[in-house]
Amino acid sequence: MTSKNNQLSKISVGVLRGVGPKIKEKLSKFGIISVEDLLFHLPFRYQDRTKVTPIAALQHGNEALIEGTIKLSNIVFRGKRSLILKLEDKTGIATIRFFNFNRSQSGSLTTGKILRCFGQVRHTAVGPELYHPEYRILTTLGAPGESRLTPIYPSTEGMGQNMWRNLTEQALTFLSTHPPKDLLGDISAELNFDITSALMFLHAPPVNASQRDLMIGNHPAQERLALEELIAHNLSLRKVRDKFQEIKAPRINDHSKKVASFLQSLPFKLTDAQKRSIDEIISDLASNRPMLRLLQGDVGSGKTLVAAVAALLAIINKFQVAVMAPTEILTDQHARNFTNWLGPLGIKVRRLSGETKGIERKTVLDDLKENKASIVIGTHALFQKNVIFAKLGLVIIDEQHRFGVHQRLALTEKARPYQAHQLVMTATPIPRTLSMMAYADLDCSVIDEMPPGRQKIQTVLIEDQRRNKVISRVAAACRNQRQAYWVCTLIEDSDALEAEAAEKTASSLRLALPDISVGLIHGRLKQNEKREIMASFISGKINLLVSTTVIEVGVDVPNASLMIIENPERLGLAQLHQLRGRIGRGNTKSHCVLLYKQPLSIGSKHRLEVIRDSTDGFYIAEKDLEFRGPGEVLGTKQTGLMMFKIAQLPKHDSLLERVSEIAPQILKEAPHIVSPLINRWIGGGEEFGKV
Repeated sequence: MTSKNNQLSKISVGVLRGVGPKIKEKLSKFGIISVEDLLFHLPFRYQDRTKVTPIAALQHGNEALIEGTIKLSNIVFRGKRSLILKLEDKTGIATIRFFNFNRSQSGSLTTGKILRCFGQVRHTAVGPELYHPEYRILTTLGAPGESRLTPIYPSTEGMGQNMWRNLTEQALTFLSTHPPKDLLGDISAELNFDITSALMFLHAPPVNASQRDLMIGNHPAQERLALEELIAHNLSLRKVRDKFQEIKAPRINDHSKKVASFLQSLPFKLTDAQKRSIDEIISDLASNRPMLRLLQGDVGSGKTLVAAVAALLAIINKFQVAVMAPTEILTDQHARNFTNWLGPLGIKVRRLSGETKGIERKTVLDDLKENKASIVIGTHALFQKNVIFAKLGLVIIDEQHRFGVHQRLALTEKARPYQAHQLVMTATPIPRTLSMMAYADLDCSVIDEMPPGRQKIQTVLIEDQRRNKVISRVAAACRNQRQAYWVCTLIEDSDALEAEAAEKTASSLRLALPDISVGLIHGRLKQNEKREIMASFISGKINLLVSTTVIEVGVDVPNASLMIIENPERLGLAQLHQLRGRIGRGNTKSHCVLLYKQPLSIGSKHRLEVIRDSTDGFYIAEKDLEFRGPGEVLGTKQTGLMMFKIAQLPKHDSLLERVSEIAPQILKEAPHIVSPLINRWIGGGEEFGKV
């Protein structure tokens, strides 16, 4: 093994020929600083340039390697200046066209030259044509071709594929003389690839390598690297957990009789899944190891009540509880629910958000500091330094995907000298395999059944051309003393544009339905305005609520039985399912109308059919992962979470079982390789968990 100074991670890409300041800067945008970084910048596809295809056999749309003699070379000025070549072999003639060319290029591509070209074939009225192919001038026909598949790398402007290949070939020379340590040892042997041979193979696969396996990402060489990367991410999260649990938590003892009395007072019975989750939480709270538990379940499955039981236990044990949610609307919903459940027990629920001002804010802060307030529900405002708890024992975080790992852990540190227990919730069911990867720092409780009497929502797809019929249906529902949502969506990530679209829709609906009370809510309104509108809708003063996706979470109106979602093709399945979950909470049969516009892509059609045909949030989450990938599903793309170099979910789901076995084994038997693994794949820390 080489010395530390000779490790590939320590060798700058600046030592490679052709890497000046400008190229170095371009490479850094890909996170490529060292020769090792460059080697882990893998091709995303491959081309077969080993066989020459006769011109007569060229097929439209295929990539092909052709060879022949230039019979005509001409610069034409029809429309756009272009260099046109006629290339002839024994079977026919193909046109080669260049729009961007220089004098040296046109001067070298003259009649009689032998040319080998690779590019995509287009069939035209005059025969096959290749635009801007890669080419090489030969001295003789039939010269040996490539001996390996040609890699195609993710790139950027100013860096052509030839440059990537040239730099990678140089890096592979370093790899042969400075092989990186194979940290997985025996595991590598099982997969028939150590890290060096896997990298060598993937940058220069032999001609007999399966292009299909390489394209879909399940070649053993790819799986070898993906496995190591997934292990590194898993270990990183486990390190976060271990660090969190270095400080002891207060023991919150079980008071079964008081909890049972509380549950008996409710006008409904708990499901078995709720009971199971409560038992798991009670067990965690009784330990002096800080609880780190994810509570997930479908929309309307009763997660909030489970959280309320956890809060009650903490309060009975004389500890304070902080409940954090990402939006004012959701904090309002939680405040109503917790007050309804805990208020009769003499527990006053406090609120703290950016909207809490003046004397009210000072009172809340003083009461928390002096232990006169048992429970507070708030937004990001709970993070502020002047929010001091006297005896914080439990932190409950709702819609956890809106917060990063380090952000949600920060709130628990307000319990010093203890570490507060932490319960995080999501109404977006997370596929098991993804949960194993993204939340390796958390234990998981799943509420996988719905309360009795929960209405199944019927979902239909209707083209926008039938909008008037949909409006008539909305009118009939509202006149029949029911309430409805009309949700407006936009592709653009703009509150202003979304608000404008919602305002226009509300105006048109008011004109069409003059006897119906139409409300409007969007992200541009002030918090007190949103609160007033939601209160009017909850009380029944508003019949039809036009909204952007701000009502995705936190709105519970049992009388609402109809929802119209415009342009549903613009949203992910999980978000559509969340929105749809705002109805079906009463005793009336509920309907959701997905009002789409043509043309609808095949992919969009498949996604909408999934939401139409299923109300199973866990199945929908699996399909959402399949369609959109983990970063979008988790809602954490902006944080860098799950932004892998090699691994692809769900393609590599099959590896996750092994990851969950190997990671704890490494921690126990080979802790010295944990940091090197994390450094190799994540860059020195748990950066992906930060916001």
